[in-house]
Amino acid sequence: MSDVPTTPHPAPAARRARAAVSALFLTNGALFANLVPRYPEIKASLELSNTAYGLAVIAFPAGAIASGLAAGALVRRIGSARTAVFGTVLTALGVLGAGLAPSLGLFVLALLLGGAMDALTDVGQNAHGLRVQRRYGRSIFNAFHALWSMGAVVGGAMAAAAIALDVPLGIHLAVSGALFVTVALVALRFCLPGLDGEARAADVAASGVHDGGTVEGGRPDGGAPGPARAGSRILWLLVALVVVAISGAVVEEATGSWAAVYLADALDAPGAVAATAFIAFMAAQFVGRVTGDRVVDRFGQRAVARSGGVLVALATGVMLAFPSLPGTVVGFAVAGFGVATVIPAAMHAADELPGLRAGTGLTVVTWLMRLGFLLTPPVVGVIADATQLRVGLLVLPLAGIAIVLAGAALQGRRAVRLPDA
Repeated sequence: MSDVPTTPHPAPAARRARAAVSALFLTNGALFANLVPRYPEIKASLELSNTAYGLAVIAFPAGAIASGLAAGALVRRIGSARTAVFGTVLTALGVLGAGLAPSLGLFVLALLLGGAMDALTDVGQNAHGLRVQRRYGRSIFNAFHALWSMGAVVGGAMAAAAIALDVPLGIHLAVSGALFVTVALVALRFCLPGLDGEARAADVAASGVHDGGTVEGGRPDGGAPGPARAGSRILWLLVALVVVAISGAVVEEATGSWAAVYLADALDAPGAVAATAFIAFMAAQFVGRVTGDRVVDRFGQRAVARSGGVLVALATGVMLAFPSLPGTVVGFAVAGFGVATVIPAAMHAADELPGLRAGTGLTVVTWLMRLGFLLTPPVVGVIADATQLRVGLLVLPLAGIAIVLAGAALQGRRAVRLPDA
């Protein structure tokens, strides 16, 4: 049973906005996923070692970290929807530039641009998704992230088809970029109007339920624990949520950056087949996120995320211990299902932390989780060059264990109750 009172019939504007935000999440997932399966081709053409490759691809998350804190200011200035679409247009240009780059330096610069703009899109679309969720008065946040995963599946499949058909990288990325930028521009017309801070009260009122957010300086239920004790507890909860989000990012980034390379180099899979591990991961993550809202409402974020951490640890541990092509694809798929709700849960829980200004918890978790995206590729690459790539990918089961441990900070079933209307 859901912790949040439901609104039986959301207003037409809210339904249109939900479709628009869904399109933005799908577009964001698809843009970069068109590039990822072609990383082995780029790695080979630029003649990069595992270490050099690992250091090069962190340019994308590095760009995101550099611009991450600016996203909040841009959202306040032009609105979350416009921020998301502005970032989408420039992310597409960065991805295209990375695919066309004739040298390592230009490849890194293009990824830096793409990552910096992707951070704007990430914060913008999540902030607007939370606005729409407030209009609905019930949980729909995992469904948005499910569409991101579906977009990644679509993008990965487009890349695999382009590889199989020998479509030049530049043509492939130009077409995919133009397509998804058009989708984002159309979606902007149907997003909620107004600036986010000014519209919050109206969004809550439109939902027909009380706001489930925080009360400044207190708990959602209006209680007021001692300031020092409450502040310390909130800090530790925020740290734990950051660990959960980073661990989820490690699983996603290790898959995105290294799954195709691992299948191609260690298991001798051809290019189109090597892309299937990433596609399987994203497809399973999509399934986990589509069902995530209902499962989380029933069992709570804590139980679902920690169970997912167990799946990640076991599946990736077995696939690395007993390497085979089908076993590896299945292992990545199970990991995708296990990690499905982890990052959305950390974002949502951080946004609900009491005693913080609106959006502070979400911004901190969204920004710091990118450390997982930043550090994973070079760590795996250095370990791979010193030993072998299979050893470097042990970060996957370790991340699963971290989710199990830090996931204790997530909300249990019916952990957050709204006041009676």
